Amino acid sequence: MALLESDVPILEVVTTDPEKAKALDNDVRAKVLDMLADEEMTVEEIQEELQRRGEEKAETTVRHHINVLNDAGMVEIARLEEAGGGTRKYYRSNTRVFSYDLPEGSEKTLAEAQATATDELGALVETLHAEHGEEIEAVAREMKPCEYCETQHYEEFLIRELLNRALIDLSENEMLADLFIPSTRNSASE
Repeated sequence: MALLESDVPILEVVTTDPEKAKALDNDVRAKVLDMLADEEMTVEEIQEELQRRGEEKAETTVRHHINVLNDAGMVEIARLEEAGGGTRKYYRSNTRVFSYDLPEGSEKTLAEAQATATDELGALVETLHAEHGEEIEAVAREMKPCEYCETQHYEEFLIRELLNRALIDLSENEMLADLFIPSTRNSASE
């Protein structure tokens, strides 16, 4: 007889490839991505900023973390400069990591917004399936299995990836910033 039986709802979904998951397995790398999200920096500048944030790391360790992130495709060399007979590399993140906790009570506050999002996204997913289902299924058939997973949800992953990329496009076009940043700044300064 079971002592406890409960339906466990899915509250969060993380979509990433195994290389990125391994790269994010270290909190210093998440800090580096955060630092490189808005400005390009050298290894030396990254080391100084990590130190300011309470992380004492040797330059070789910082360089290792940058190499792991670079190998996972999460940072790139933004520019090169000649410096004292050598070349100075400036890195920039092409990946944004959101690592926040929602405030207590926010689920109730945002319930109506979530219902709107669910309805609108449901209609969008139906449209995607109707207009692009064949392409989505063709790509899903070509996907390699996740080394950690036995149950594969390729089509669901692809839909999430399409929605995520659309949000990235909106962010890059500054639509999200234009809508939300001014109100966030105003409320933060009050």
